[in-house]
Amino acid sequence: MKDEEIDDVLKGAARDADVLKAETLERISDAIKISLRPVRPLPPTWMLAGGLVLVCTAVALTGAAHSGFYGIEKMHILERALIFSTLVVLAWLVGIGLVHEVIPGSRRRVAPGALLAIVCGLLAGVFALLFRDYQISDFFSAGITCLFAGLLFAVPTALLAWLLLRRGFAVNPASAGLVAGTLAGLAGLGMLELHCQNFQAAHVLVWHIAVIPLSAAAGAFVAWALRLTASSGDRGRVTRK
Repeated sequence: MKDEEIDDVLKGAARDADVLKAETLERISDAIKISLRPVRPLPPTWMLAGGLVLVCTAVALTGAAHSGFYGIEKMHILERALIFSTLVVLAWLVGIGLVHEVIPGSRRRVAPGALLAIVCGLLAGVFALLFRDYQISDFFSAGITCLFAGLLFAVPTALLAWLLLRRGFAVNPASAGLVAGTLAGLAGLGMLELHCQNFQAAHVLVWHIAVIPLSAAAGAFVAWALRLTASSGDRGRVTRK
C-alpha cells in the first residue's frame, strides 16, 4: 500500500470520528436540555441566618417551657442580659457560618474548628465572670443530667436547621456538620440556661459548655458517615451497570 493510500485511510477515519463525536455530543446535549429546570435562588444569607437563630430560640424556649424556667428566674438582670445576648450573637455568627458552608463558593471567614473554639471560649469567659460559686456538690450526677438534656434538645435543632437549608449543598460535609452541631449545641445550652438553677461555676463551665463541642463532633461524624454511605451507594450502582 502506498503512502498516499495510507494517508487517505487515516483522513477518512478521522472524518468519521469527528462526525460520530459531533453526533454523540449533540445527543448528550439534547438529553441534558430535557432535564433542565429553572432553579429558585436561595434567600439572602441574613434571612437564612435569622431563620436559624429563630430555630435555636424556639427549641430552647420549648424545652424550658416543658421543664420549667427555673434558671432564668433565679438570675439577676445583668446575668440575664449578658448570657442571653451573648447566646443570640453567637447563634447569629454560627448561623452565618452554616449558611456559607451549604452554598458552594461562599467565602469562609472563620474555619469551623476556630469558630467552635471562639464560641466555647467566649461562653467560658462570660460564665467565669458571672458565676462565683466554687462548690462542686453533686458534680457528676447533676452534670450528666444537664449534659444529656442539652444534647437531647440539640437533636431537633439540627433537624430543623437541615430542613431550612436543605436546598443548599455542602461541598465539605464534615465541616458543615461541625458548624451545624455547634449551632445545635447553642440551642441545647440556651435551654439549660433557661432551666438549670445550679449556678456552681464548675457545673456551668464544664457540663453546660460541654454540650457544644460534643454536639459539634456528633454533627461532623453524622455528616461524614452519610456522605460516605451515599458515595458507597453510588459506586455500587456504577459497578452493577
